[in-house]
Amino acid sequence: MDDRYGSDVLADGWRTRAAKQLARVEASRDLVVEVADDGYCGAVVGVASGMVELEDRHGRRRLFPLGPGFLVDGADVVLTPPAAAPVRTGPKRTASGSFAVDDARARVARASRIFVEGRHDAELVEKVWGDDLRAEGVVVEYLQGIDLLEAALDEEPPSAQRRYGVLVDHLVPGSKESRIAEAILRGRHGAHLRIVGHPWIDVWQCVTPRAMGIDAWPEVPRGVEFKVGVCRALGWPARDQADLARAWQRILGSVRSYRDLEPAFLGRVEELIDFVTQD
Repeated sequence: MDDRYGSDVLADGWRTRAAKQLARVEASRDLVVEVADDGYCGAVVGVASGMVELEDRHGRRRLFPLGPGFLVDGADVVLTPPAAAPVRTGPKRTASGSFAVDDARARVARASRIFVEGRHDAELVEKVWGDDLRAEGVVVEYLQGIDLLEAALDEEPPSAQRRYGVLVDHLVPGSKESRIAEAILRGRHGAHLRIVGHPWIDVWQCVTPRAMGIDAWPEVPRGVEFKVGVCRALGWPARDQADLARAWQRILGSVRSYRDLEPAFLGRVEELIDFVTQD
Protein backbone atom coordinates (compact mmCIF):
# COMPACT_ATOMS: atom_id res chain seq x y z
CA MET A 1 0.00 0.00 0.00
CA ASP A 2 1.28 3.51 -0.81
CA ASP A 3 2.54 5.58 2.15
CA ARG A 4 0.38 8.72 2.05
CA TYR A 5 2.76 10.54 4.44
CA GLY A 6 5.98 9.76 2.61
CA SER A 7 9.29 9.19 4.40
CA ASP A 8 10.13 9.97 8.01
CA VAL A 9 9.82 13.78 8.46
CA LEU A 10 12.27 13.67 11.35
CA ALA A 11 15.03 12.00 9.32
CA ASP A 12 18.33 13.86 8.76
CA GLY A 13 18.11 16.67 6.19
CA TRP A 14 14.43 17.51 6.62
CA ARG A 15 15.23 21.19 7.20
CA THR A 16 17.28 21.55 4.01
CA ARG A 17 14.62 19.76 1.95
CA ALA A 18 12.03 22.28 3.07
CA ALA A 19 14.29 25.30 2.64
CA LYS A 20 13.92 27.53 -0.40
CA GLN A 21 16.69 27.03 -2.94
CA LEU A 22 18.13 30.42 -3.89
CA ALA A 23 19.34 31.19 -7.38
CA ARG A 24 23.12 31.40 -7.74
CA VAL A 25 24.26 34.49 -9.65
CA GLU A 26 27.80 35.25 -10.77
CA ALA A 27 29.18 38.60 -9.53
CA SER A 28 30.00 39.81 -13.01
CA ARG A 29 31.24 43.36 -13.50
CA ASP A 30 28.53 46.07 -13.59
CA LEU A 31 25.85 43.73 -12.15
CA VAL A 32 23.60 45.86 -9.92
CA VAL A 33 23.16 44.26 -6.49
CA GLU A 34 21.32 45.22 -3.30
CA VAL A 35 22.55 44.15 0.13
CA ALA A 36 19.58 42.65 1.98
CA ASP A 37 20.70 43.67 5.48
CA ASP A 38 21.12 47.44 5.01
CA GLY A 39 19.69 48.26 1.59
CA TYR A 40 23.05 49.40 0.13
CA CYS A 41 22.81 49.19 -3.66
CA GLY A 42 25.68 49.28 -6.11
CA ALA A 43 27.30 47.83 -9.21
CA VAL A 44 29.97 45.16 -9.01
CA VAL A 45 33.41 46.65 -9.71
CA GLY A 46 35.61 43.80 -8.51
CA VAL A 47 35.82 40.37 -6.90
CA ALA A 48 38.83 39.09 -4.96
CA SER A 49 39.62 36.81 -2.00
CA GLY A 50 35.98 35.86 -1.43
CA MET A 51 34.81 39.49 -1.35
CA VAL A 52 32.78 41.55 -3.79
CA GLU A 53 33.29 45.31 -4.15
CA LEU A 54 30.20 47.40 -4.93
CA GLU A 55 30.09 51.02 -6.08
CA ASP A 56 26.94 53.10 -5.57
CA ARG A 57 25.70 55.92 -7.79
CA HIS A 58 27.70 58.47 -5.78
CA GLY A 59 30.96 56.66 -6.46
CA ARG A 60 31.27 55.26 -2.92
CA ARG A 61 32.62 51.72 -2.65
CA ARG A 62 32.12 48.97 -0.03
CA LEU A 63 33.25 45.35 0.34
CA PHE A 64 30.97 42.43 1.22
CA PRO A 65 31.58 38.67 1.52
CA LEU A 66 30.27 36.60 -1.37
CA GLY A 67 27.37 34.22 -0.68
CA PRO A 68 23.75 34.74 0.40
CA GLY A 69 22.29 38.02 1.60
CA PHE A 70 21.97 39.84 -1.74
CA LEU A 71 19.07 40.87 -3.97
CA VAL A 72 19.11 41.09 -7.77
CA ASP A 73 15.99 42.63 -9.32
CA GLY A 74 14.30 42.20 -5.94
CA ALA A 75 14.92 38.44 -5.70
CA ASP A 76 17.10 36.77 -3.06
CA VAL A 77 20.25 35.28 -4.59
CA VAL A 78 23.54 33.70 -3.65
CA LEU A 79 26.35 35.76 -5.14
CA THR A 80 29.20 33.62 -6.49
CA PRO A 81 32.60 34.42 -8.05
CA PRO A 82 32.47 34.93 -11.82
CA ALA A 83 33.52 31.97 -13.92
CA ALA A 84 37.06 32.07 -15.23
CA ALA A 85 37.33 33.47 -18.72
CA PRO A 86 37.85 30.80 -21.37
CA VAL A 87 41.44 30.27 -22.42
CA ARG A 88 42.07 31.73 -25.84
CA THR A 89 43.99 29.58 -28.27
CA GLY A 90 44.62 32.31 -30.83
CA PRO A 91 47.44 34.86 -30.83
CA LYS A 92 47.57 37.09 -27.77
CA ARG A 93 47.30 40.84 -28.16
CA THR A 94 48.76 43.65 -26.10
CA ALA A 95 46.66 46.47 -24.64
CA SER A 96 47.42 48.50 -27.77
CA GLY A 97 45.93 45.81 -30.02
CA SER A 98 49.20 44.56 -31.51
CA PHE A 99 50.17 40.88 -31.47
CA ALA A 100 52.12 39.91 -28.36
CA VAL A 101 55.44 38.11 -28.76
CA ASP A 102 55.94 35.27 -26.28
CA ASP A 103 59.14 35.41 -24.20
CA ALA A 104 60.18 38.66 -25.89
CA ARG A 105 62.98 40.52 -24.15
CA ALA A 106 63.03 44.28 -23.89
CA ARG A 107 65.22 45.83 -26.56
CA VAL A 108 68.14 48.02 -25.57
CA ALA A 109 66.86 51.59 -25.44
CA ARG A 110 67.17 53.60 -28.63
CA ALA A 111 68.62 57.08 -28.69
CA SER A 112 65.31 58.21 -30.17
CA ARG A 113 62.55 58.77 -27.64
CA ILE A 114 59.09 60.22 -26.98
CA PHE A 115 58.42 63.24 -24.79
CA VAL A 116 55.06 63.82 -23.10
CA GLU A 117 54.01 66.80 -21.00
CA GLY A 118 53.30 65.21 -17.64
CA ARG A 119 53.37 62.15 -15.44
CA HIS A 120 49.75 61.25 -16.18
CA ASP A 121 50.43 61.28 -19.93
CA ALA A 122 53.43 58.99 -19.40
CA GLU A 123 51.45 56.56 -17.22
CA LEU A 124 48.61 56.35 -19.75
CA VAL A 125 51.01 55.71 -22.64
CA GLU A 126 52.82 53.07 -20.57
CA LYS A 127 49.59 51.27 -19.64
CA VAL A 128 48.43 50.86 -23.25
CA TRP A 129 51.68 50.82 -25.26
CA GLY A 130 54.18 49.65 -22.64
CA ASP A 131 54.71 46.19 -24.18
CA ASP A 132 55.22 47.68 -27.65
CA LEU A 133 57.63 50.35 -26.40
CA ARG A 134 59.78 47.82 -24.54
CA ALA A 135 59.88 45.57 -27.61
CA GLU A 136 61.00 48.55 -29.72
CA GLY A 137 63.37 50.00 -27.14
CA VAL A 138 61.55 53.36 -26.93
CA VAL A 139 61.81 55.43 -23.76
CA VAL A 140 59.03 57.84 -22.76
CA GLU A 141 60.05 60.94 -20.77
CA TYR A 142 57.85 63.65 -19.34
CA LEU A 143 58.63 67.36 -19.56
CA GLN A 144 56.27 68.90 -16.99
CA GLY A 145 55.10 71.28 -19.71
CA ILE A 146 55.86 72.13 -23.33
CA ASP A 147 57.49 75.35 -22.09
CA LEU A 148 60.51 73.20 -21.16
CA LEU A 149 60.77 71.42 -24.51
CA GLU A 150 63.28 73.75 -26.16
CA ALA A 151 65.68 73.56 -23.19
CA ALA A 152 65.51 69.74 -23.31
CA LEU A 153 66.27 69.78 -27.03
CA ASP A 154 69.20 72.14 -26.54
CA GLU A 155 70.66 69.82 -23.91
CA GLU A 156 70.50 66.74 -26.17
CA PRO A 157 69.76 67.89 -29.73
CA PRO A 158 67.86 65.54 -32.06
CA SER A 159 69.61 64.14 -35.12
CA ALA A 160 69.10 61.55 -37.85
CA GLN A 161 70.14 58.91 -35.30
CA ARG A 162 68.29 60.50 -32.38
CA ARG A 163 64.77 61.45 -33.39
CA TYR A 164 62.29 62.87 -30.91
CA GLY A 165 58.52 62.64 -30.92
CA VAL A 166 56.55 65.01 -28.70
CA LEU A 167 52.94 64.60 -27.52
CA VAL A 168 51.26 67.85 -26.47
CA ASP A 169 47.98 68.53 -24.65
CA HIS A 170 45.54 71.06 -26.15
CA LEU A 171 47.35 71.40 -29.49
CA VAL A 172 44.70 73.42 -31.32
CA PRO A 173 45.02 76.44 -33.63
CA GLY A 174 45.72 79.67 -31.75
CA SER A 175 46.60 78.04 -28.44
CA LYS A 176 49.79 78.78 -26.52
CA GLU A 177 50.86 75.19 -27.08
CA SER A 178 50.49 75.43 -30.86
CA ARG A 179 52.51 78.68 -31.01
CA ILE A 180 55.37 77.12 -29.04
CA ALA A 181 55.29 73.97 -31.18
CA GLU A 182 55.32 75.92 -34.46
CA ALA A 183 58.26 78.06 -33.33
CA ILE A 184 60.33 75.02 -32.31
CA LEU A 185 59.59 73.16 -35.56
CA ARG A 186 60.75 76.18 -37.55
CA GLY A 187 63.98 76.30 -35.54
CA ARG A 188 67.23 74.36 -35.71
CA HIS A 189 65.79 71.21 -34.15
CA GLY A 190 62.79 70.83 -36.45
CA ALA A 191 64.32 68.49 -39.06
CA HIS A 192 64.45 65.48 -36.73
CA LEU A 193 61.49 66.32 -34.54
CA ARG A 194 57.77 65.57 -34.73
CA ILE A 195 55.29 67.37 -32.49
CA VAL A 196 51.69 66.16 -32.42
CA GLY A 197 48.89 66.59 -29.95
CA HIS A 198 45.30 66.04 -29.00
CA PRO A 199 42.61 68.75 -28.70
CA TRP A 200 41.70 68.33 -25.04
CA ILE A 201 42.80 70.48 -22.12
CA ASP A 202 44.14 67.53 -20.15
CA VAL A 203 45.05 63.91 -20.84
CA TRP A 204 42.25 62.85 -18.45
CA GLN A 205 39.82 63.61 -21.28
CA CYS A 206 41.62 61.17 -23.60
CA VAL A 207 39.89 58.37 -21.68
CA THR A 208 36.45 57.85 -23.18
CA PRO A 209 33.39 58.73 -21.07
CA ARG A 210 32.08 55.22 -21.78
CA ALA A 211 35.10 53.68 -20.03
CA MET A 212 34.46 55.98 -17.07
CA GLY A 213 30.76 55.17 -16.91
CA ILE A 214 29.73 58.81 -17.46
CA ASP A 215 27.83 60.54 -20.25
CA ALA A 216 30.53 63.14 -20.93
CA TRP A 217 33.47 64.86 -19.27
CA PRO A 218 32.26 67.87 -17.25
CA GLU A 219 32.62 71.39 -18.57
CA VAL A 220 34.94 73.23 -16.16
CA PRO A 221 34.36 77.00 -15.85
CA ARG A 222 37.19 79.39 -16.63
CA GLY A 223 39.21 80.27 -13.56
CA VAL A 224 38.78 76.82 -12.00
CA GLU A 225 41.75 74.44 -12.16
CA PHE A 226 40.71 71.70 -14.58
CA LYS A 227 41.34 68.63 -12.44
CA VAL A 228 39.72 70.22 -9.39
CA GLY A 229 36.68 71.18 -11.46
CA VAL A 230 36.32 67.68 -12.88
CA CYS A 231 36.49 66.07 -9.45
CA ARG A 232 33.91 68.43 -7.99
CA ALA A 233 31.54 67.93 -10.91
CA LEU A 234 31.79 64.14 -10.54
CA GLY A 235 31.34 64.27 -6.78
CA TRP A 236 34.91 63.21 -5.98
CA PRO A 237 37.07 64.74 -3.24
CA ALA A 238 39.34 67.55 -4.47
CA ARG A 239 40.79 69.03 -1.28
CA ASP A 240 44.47 68.51 -2.07
CA GLN A 241 46.98 66.90 -4.41
CA ALA A 242 46.44 63.51 -2.78
CA ASP A 243 42.74 63.62 -3.76
CA LEU A 244 43.68 64.50 -7.35
CA ALA A 245 46.20 61.64 -7.42
CA ARG A 246 43.50 59.21 -6.27
CA ALA A 247 41.15 60.57 -8.93
CA TRP A 248 43.76 59.91 -11.61
CA GLN A 249 44.32 56.36 -10.38
CA ARG A 250 40.59 55.81 -10.64
CA ILE A 251 40.60 57.11 -14.22
CA LEU A 252 43.68 55.12 -15.17
CA GLY A 253 42.14 52.01 -13.63
CA SER A 254 39.19 52.30 -16.01
CA VAL A 255 41.52 51.86 -19.01
CA ARG A 256 41.99 48.23 -20.05
CA SER A 257 43.01 48.61 -23.68
CA TYR A 258 43.18 51.02 -26.60
CA ARG A 259 39.39 50.73 -26.92
CA ASP A 260 39.04 52.90 -23.81
CA LEU A 261 40.92 55.82 -25.38
CA GLU A 262 39.78 58.52 -27.80
CA PRO A 263 40.80 57.90 -31.44
CA ALA A 264 42.42 61.35 -31.70
CA PHE A 265 44.80 60.35 -28.90
CA LEU A 266 45.41 56.82 -30.21
CA GLY A 267 46.40 58.02 -33.65
CA ARG A 268 48.89 60.57 -32.38
CA VAL A 269 50.71 58.10 -30.12
CA GLU A 270 50.92 55.52 -32.92
CA GLU A 271 52.27 58.23 -35.23
CA LEU A 272 55.06 59.08 -32.78
CA ILE A 273 56.01 55.43 -32.24
CA ASP A 274 56.30 54.99 -36.00
CA PHE A 275 58.40 58.15 -36.31
CA VAL A 276 60.97 57.28 -33.64
CA THR A 277 61.32 53.63 -34.71
CA GLN A 278 62.01 54.26 -38.42
CA ASP A 279 65.29 52.71 -39.51
